[in-house]
Amino acid sequence: MAVPDAVVKLMKSRTRIKICGLSQPADVDHAVALGVDAIGLVFYPPSPRYVDLARAAELARRVPSYVSVIGLFVNASVDEIARTVEAVPLTALQFHGDETPAQCEALAAAAGNRPFLRAMRIGPETKDSGDLLQFANAYTAAQGILLDALVEGYGGGGKVFDWSLIPKDIARRAVLSGGLNAHNVADAIRRVTPYAVDVSSGVEASRGVKDHARMTAFVQAVHAADAES
Repeated sequence: MAVPDAVVKLMKSRTRIKICGLSQPADVDHAVALGVDAIGLVFYPPSPRYVDLARAAELARRVPSYVSVIGLFVNASVDEIARTVEAVPLTALQFHGDETPAQCEALAAAAGNRPFLRAMRIGPETKDSGDLLQFANAYTAAQGILLDALVEGYGGGGKVFDWSLIPKDIARRAVLSGGLNAHNVADAIRRVTPYAVDVSSGVEASRGVKDHARMTAFVQAVHAADAES
């Protein structure tokens, strides 16, 4: 049975959306109502977006089936990961620190072999696309590579990096992050064609405080970019 052209186009072009750093029930509810694919909960205490286990469990319970709940960790221990997944029904893990490939796999195993994303923090020392390819090839066990700007505090800094560094070989495996907002995400999708986009500070009224109008505008901008492709 032939697949209609409109369905084929949707399958090829839809960019998945993750909104990270959610900490309030109303923000989770709004993200779900917007139809995002994933929400992110931050388990890194120094972050202004940090949620403890009790709050994280409360937020995760508000998320329906088929919306992923991603836990963001920075140099967490095996015990910390195990305690977190026992308390919070996470779909996947995101490692945003200095975790080696072997450490990522051990941490994922401690979480019941949940899939994981590995963040690459791209800064001035990243000279060319070969650096990104080398990093991606080192983390072949990762479900995807999250590309973010190098900022103080491990993400959420609202900084954009040089998208031209991203080779086409990893674009469809990439989750593009780093300084995205409703004004630049369409251009990012056109230029990079990532599998997914991840936003945090770009939908905030102030650091750590989500803004529903900005969340809506971001999701609408992604859908508009997809419609053009």
